[in-house]
Amino acid sequence: MKIIICISNVPDTTTKVKFVDNNSAFDTTGVQWIINPWDELALTRALELKEDANNPVSSVTVVTVGLKTSEPTLRKALAIGADDAIRVDFQPGDAYSVATQLAEVLKNNPYDIILNGIESSDYNGSSVGGMLAELLDMSSISAVSGIKLQGEEIKVTRDIDGGKEEISITAPFVGIVQKGIAKEPRIAAMRGIMMAKKKPITVVEPVAVDSLTEIAGFELPQSKAACKIIDADNVKELVELLRDEAKAI
Repeated sequence: MKIIICISNVPDTTTKVKFVDNNSAFDTTGVQWIINPWDELALTRALELKEDANNPVSSVTVVTVGLKTSEPTLRKALAIGADDAIRVDFQPGDAYSVATQLAEVLKNNPYDIILNGIESSDYNGSSVGGMLAELLDMSSISAVSGIKLQGEEIKVTRDIDGGKEEISITAPFVGIVQKGIAKEPRIAAMRGIMMAKKKPITVVEPVAVDSLTEIAGFELPQSKAACKIIDADNVKELVELLRDEAKAI
């Protein structure tokens, strides 16, 4: 059984967001790039499944859509424990173009379990996983918070309103993962970092695809107003501000 995790190369969540070219593009200057947190948890769980001798998992692969600048993130995934990596040499556009590139790779290289995070921490679109399953004509399960293997049968736990749901499914399928799939993301050890340098990254040429959406521009949220301090004895002024300015009452 082979598992592949679709990972996004995203800015560190502490990045101070700035735009260039008249607010039409994200400023990547000085940005630290990381594995999308949801994808990192999916990778951690996949490695746990492989390391359990009772499971028939033979390999764990990671794949991303991105230019050569995304390879350090793939190396991080290899250092964490992935066996190999695939990079589609394509500048990520909208969700449809990314899903299309991933689908072409997976059509030519079948995997039993395909995992991807429920969303990426940069655009939060939450649509690549569903699109990928449709393009592959494959079953998918969303909001996955647990995976167990029982021979050829796979038990998937997903969060639903008011509780959890357990589903039995057979491979192949696409699992759209949310937090809870693993307790903590795995951190690369020094041995893993050294071994990652020798693990292969296969570069795949992209297919022609048109984006279905276009970004007209970006706009930062307005700065918060200065804090107003009201005297503790001045309840009337506080109520007026909450009613007339904050519209809270």
